[in-house]
Amino acid sequence: MSAVPRSEKPAGRFRRMLDRLSSSQEDLESEELREDAETAGCIKIGDCHDRQIVTVTGTLRTVTLRPRAGVPALEAELFDGSAALDVVWLGRRSIVGIEPGRKLIASGRISMSRGRRVLFNPKYELRPLGRE
Repeated sequence: MSAVPRSEKPAGRFRRMLDRLSSSQEDLESEELREDAETAGCIKIGDCHDRQIVTVTGTLRTVTLRPRAGVPALEAELFDGSAALDVVWLGRRSIVGIEPGRKLIASGRISMSRGRRVLFNPKYELRPLGRE
């Protein structure tokens, strides 16, 4: 056997195919989302820090109506394969097109709330349905 660990060897086509077949569906989707973020020129959510202005992309996993301080707030969890981010639109009960499974690009300033990344009232762009 060679002294070079497998992770450092160049992966051939057969090795990549074998890795894809042995990976779970969730791992494959996460990898695809990370590649999407790189292609779109966005920052990975896992690399975002408190008070940083960012542009991120991913898939909405959940969308809920949750009041904050007596004000209606539409809250969604955006996942890009590296980490999750809560996107909150204050004063909104619903937004057309904001639904679980939808891909979007969001821009704004990250804040931390209870140990989670949050993006309040971001600028956003819904990704076309045909690309999903």
